[in-house]
Amino acid sequence: MSEPIIAQKSPYAVELEPGNYFWCKCGKSANQPYCDGSHKGTDFAPVKITLDEPKKVFLCGCKHSANAPYCDGTHNKLD
Repeated sequence: MSEPIIAQKSPYAVELEPGNYFWCKCGKSANQPYCDGSHKGTDFAPVKITLDEPKKVFLCGCKHSANAPYCDGTHNKLD
């Protein structure tokens, strides 16, 4: 599998309403941190997030988190 593009070296802090969201895993989306279909033709697929209540979340911006789609601090270890 190829490496994702680092969209940013910090998380996206977002307030989300209940519903479904699709987090960009490839890093190519122009609508970060959400998928816009730019992964087509790659090994990547978006990660579905489902929330039942409003919540502030920290979505991974570097695309290397072991806890995707949520930030785990991995961006602090990247070059």
